[in-house]
Amino acid sequence: MKIGLVRRGYSDTGGAERYLIRFAAGLEARGHECVLFSDRKWPVAAWGDRAQVTLNRAGSPGDFAVALEDVKPKQHCDFLFSLERVWSCDCYRAGDGVHAAWLKRRARHEAKFRSWFRKLNLKHEQILRLEEALYGPKSGAHIIANAKFVKAEIAETYGTDPDCISVIPNGFDAPEFDAETRRKLRRRGREIYGLEEETVAFLFVGSGWERKGLRFAMAAVEALADQGCDVRLYVAGKDRGGPPRSRVRGIIEFLGPMASTELAQLYELADVFVLPTIYDPFSNACLEAASHGLPVITTSANGIADLFPELQGDIVSDLKSRELVEACAGWLPPARRAAARETNRAVAAKYSVARNVEATLACFETLL
Repeated sequence: MKIGLVRRGYSDTGGAERYLIRFAAGLEARGHECVLFSDRKWPVAAWGDRAQVTLNRAGSPGDFAVALEDVKPKQHCDFLFSLERVWSCDCYRAGDGVHAAWLKRRARHEAKFRSWFRKLNLKHEQILRLEEALYGPKSGAHIIANAKFVKAEIAETYGTDPDCISVIPNGFDAPEFDAETRRKLRRRGREIYGLEEETVAFLFVGSGWERKGLRFAMAAVEALADQGCDVRLYVAGKDRGGPPRSRVRGIIEFLGPMASTELAQLYELADVFVLPTIYDPFSNACLEAASHGLPVITTSANGIADLFPELQGDIVSDLKSRELVEACAGWLPPARRAAARETNRAVAAKYSVARNVEATLACFETLL
């Protein structure tokens, strides 16, 4: 069969792009043919000589969905698999979760006037209409969610039949570092940042700091510093609003966007990973941190919570209480962190990109 794959835009470093390239190879190994639908042509170095259908450049999610309809995708393929919210497809990978649920969660942590103004934003209205088309009772699409709570939110919000939703966790290919390489990366990294061995380095990785809960991570580490603990917080990523101010000088450092090699060293020099996200269907950064042996502190609104209690760390349910501070304090003892390293590396290794691709292909075989 000819399988259509839908992805808006292109980035050389994009995880979704790497996923689709591997997925296309997996489909071809099973005798299928692939055609890509995107609003820009992917380079031959990435997509090879596979077929592409280039849509009109889209300024919004709604524009992209209309542009896809305009090219009549079913005239180009037998089965349409989308990684983007569109008006219709045969299978949709809900990597961004449920926008309606995110807006509700966001409203709990912001002033009421901001939620009111957001209702006037046409972009949000477009996304909600597209979700209704994909998740609603009139949809013929099969949904792939990346976590159990996402499946539950889709069913609860839109009345989707749970049998039409499969749960397939994200995948990440863990680095193959030996013990000596890890020691060198850690030693060199802590020298660069001027860290003593007894200093506990917390790490936050991600962009879009409001959604990912950076202010809660900062407040927790600042509270530990107030108690006399020798702690630091390193923040990798960016946000349109720029770095927020810390009320405690010298313990928080904003590093900006980082290349994968820089991030690998950062994960190795760190001691604890903290991502108190308000909403994250499945944080790849948490999986990356676990692959480097870090205990992971996150929230129940993160799909990676499905991996607990096998994964070592803590799940926080109330960001407005002292629960996050207590969770961070619980990982200050070096012996406890050391005991978690091998366990978390082993857990993360089970959730490879290959495993995700194979599970998705198995789902396809059933649908086809």
